[in-house]
Amino acid sequence: MSMAIVVAFLTSLFFISVSTLGNALSLNYYDQTCPDAELIVSKVVKDETTKDKTVPAALLRMHFHDCFIRGCDASVLLSSKGKNTAEKDGPPNVSLHAFYVIDNAKKEVEALCPGVVSCADILAFAARDAVVISGGPIWDVPKGRKDGRTSKASETIQMPAPTFNISQLQQSFSQRGLSMEDLVALSGGHTLGFSHCSSFQNRIHNFNSKHDIDPSMAPSFAGRLKSICPVNSQAKNAGTTMDPSSTTFDNTYYKLILQGKSLFSSDQALLTSPTTKTLVSKFATSKEAFSNAFVKSMIKMSSITGGQEVRKNCRVVN
Repeated sequence: MSMAIVVAFLTSLFFISVSTLGNALSLNYYDQTCPDAELIVSKVVKDETTKDKTVPAALLRMHFHDCFIRGCDASVLLSSKGKNTAEKDGPPNVSLHAFYVIDNAKKEVEALCPGVVSCADILAFAARDAVVISGGPIWDVPKGRKDGRTSKASETIQMPAPTFNISQLQQSFSQRGLSMEDLVALSGGHTLGFSHCSSFQNRIHNFNSKHDIDPSMAPSFAGRLKSICPVNSQAKNAGTTMDPSSTTFDNTYYKLILQGKSLFSSDQALLTSPTTKTLVSKFATSKEAFSNAFVKSMIKMSSITGGQEVRKNCRVVN
């Protein structure tokens, strides 16, 4: 075979492998076009967190809710318009907040590099920064996501619910190419933030025909929750922090599951499968093991892509 043919063959192989990557992400995507994008986002997240300590938990949750519907395409940031009710107004998302942080970051990035950095990438950077600011691990975010043009509240029914059992959770995650380890590691995001009563009412009132309270819940813990969330309470913002160190990214969440002090059915469900139970114990014992697994799973989840454009304004399509 002549050298020219060999070169031509290798060249065609290269193009085939690149084109099959499609919307593949890369670590150096903005090196030439907007090298300071991540620094800008990080500064905005830091500044906003000093004003409101709930910002990191909100950003991490927002990214998760974005990626689970149509991939990480910033569709959760789009506003409802006309007859279309957008994702952010769907039942699981009405308690999402801090959208203004992404708006502010986008505005600053646009001023420097107009039309280059997607809202989806900005949200992925912000979620990583949220973890770092809270004392969690740092990682290099793969870049190059595009922003989606479709956002439907009706699709948010696909979000894993706090009432899910282990088989429902496994199905929800596996549909997105995520494993049981990813499920347990990403659930650890519940170390940050606050929950409204509605997400755990099912465990503390009329649990089933035999028990008023979920028997897997520590009685003292259930008693405390009942006092915060009495039956038929109309208090709009009643609820409690996800764990006692709710602004610190640590492995307390897993320790609480083992003590019967987790908030959601979906948290406690992690003890009902041998695979997930082993992982809960492992992460409860070692913050380092949890951090490493969390980073791996965040990179995997945030690499589910699906968009088509780079929005100029994160709330509206171009």
